[in-house]
Amino acid sequence: MLNCIDNSGAAVVECAQLLKMKRAAGVGDRIVVVVQKQRSFGLDTTNNPGAASTVAANKVRRGDIRHAVIVRTAKKYQRPDGSVVKFDDNACVLINKSGDLIGTRLNGVVGAELREKQWSKILSLAPMHV
Repeated sequence: MLNCIDNSGAAVVECAQLLKMKRAAGVGDRIVVVVQKQRSFGLDTTNNPGAASTVAANKVRRGDIRHAVIVRTAKKYQRPDGSVVKFDDNACVLINKSGDLIGTRLNGVVGAELREKQWSKILSLAPMHV
């Protein structure tokens, strides 16, 4: 289970498959996920006409199968300079099949290894990278 840190509408996703590898996935790797829990964006009343914008903000629904990029892992890994990095949780960002981000904002830090794997769009949207 991974946390989804963008505003695509998913809160928790489950990894279904690793793409192009036969090892454990790390920061910057592309995976296939299933949306397990949907994020609620405020009020969800059907009688209020202003609530249509909050319902339309969810770009994904529970049970959707999407591609994602891992941005944080709880497993320790060592960088080439010798420093060891470990995050508190496992987190990802949802993307479409062509590699574009589904969400428009990111909350939380991401790993700097995304730069080496050509995910500079994620680094530019993230508030901080470690």
